[in-house]
Amino acid sequence: MQTENILSLGLRTVGAWVASLLLFFPLGWLVLTSFKTELQAIHVPPLFIFEPTLENFAEVQRRSDYLLFAKNSLITSVGSTVIGLLIAAPAAYSMAFFRTRRTRDILMWMLSTKMMPAVGALVPIYVIAQTAGLLDTRTALTIVFTLSNLPIMVWMLYTSYKDIPPEILEAARMDGASLWTEFRHVVLPLSIGGLASTGLLCLVLSWNEAFWALNLSSAKAGTLATLIASYSSPEGLFWAKLSAASLMAIAPIVVFGWFSQKQLVQGLTFGAVK
Repeated sequence: MQTENILSLGLRTVGAWVASLLLFFPLGWLVLTSFKTELQAIHVPPLFIFEPTLENFAEVQRRSDYLLFAKNSLITSVGSTVIGLLIAAPAAYSMAFFRTRRTRDILMWMLSTKMMPAVGALVPIYVIAQTAGLLDTRTALTIVFTLSNLPIMVWMLYTSYKDIPPEILEAARMDGASLWTEFRHVVLPLSIGGLASTGLLCLVLSWNEAFWALNLSSAKAGTLATLIASYSSPEGLFWAKLSAASLMAIAPIVVFGWFSQKQLVQGLTFGAVK
C-alpha cells in the first residue's frame, strides 16, 4: 500500500511538472525571442544560445509611445473595474438577500450573455460609439469593458454574499439597521475578500481585452493590445519586435497577478466547497 502511495505521488508530481512546463513554454519562448535579432528569431533550427540585445525594446519605444498605450490600458482597466464594482455590489446584494422567483433566471440570463461571441455585438456597438462620437476614446473602452465583465462580477459577488451567515443580517435588522446601513456596515466589511478578488480578476480581464480595443480604438485611446497588433503588417510579422512589445505589455499584469494570486484563486473558487 505504501509503495502504491509513493508511486501515485510520484506520477502526480511528474504530471504537475509536465503541465507547468507546457504552460510556461510559450511565455519562456516569448522572453527569449524578445532578446533576439529578427534573423535570430526566424532561424531554423531555433537558437537557444545567442548574444541578447535590447534593440527590440528600444525600437518599440522609438516607433510608438509605449507609456501612452500603457496609460490607456491602466485607465480603462481600473476605471471599468471601479464602475463595475459600484454596479455589481448592490445588484448582487439584492439578489442574494432579497430573492424572488426570477432571481435564478436573471442570474442565468446574465451569465448567458458571456456565451455570445463578441463579434456578434460588434456592429451595433460600433455604430452607437460612432454616433455618440466615442470612437477611439477611453470612455468607450471603459464602458464596453465594464459591460463585458459585469455578469462575472455579479456572479462572484453573489456567491460571496451567500457565504455570509443570515443570522448576522437578522441581528442588524433587529437593531434597526436600514438597508443602506446593513449593506455598508455589515455586508461590505464581511465580503471584503470577495470584493478584492472580483476586482482583481476583472482588472486582469480588462487589461488583457484585445477584441474591443482593436475595433473601437487606434492611436489616441489604443491599449497595449493595440500596440502589439501594430507589429503585424502586409510584409509579415516582425517576430523579435512583436515579442518585445508583447513582453512589455504583459509584464505589468503578470507581476501584479503573481503578487495577488491568492486573492485571484479565492475569487475563482467561491462557493466551490460548502
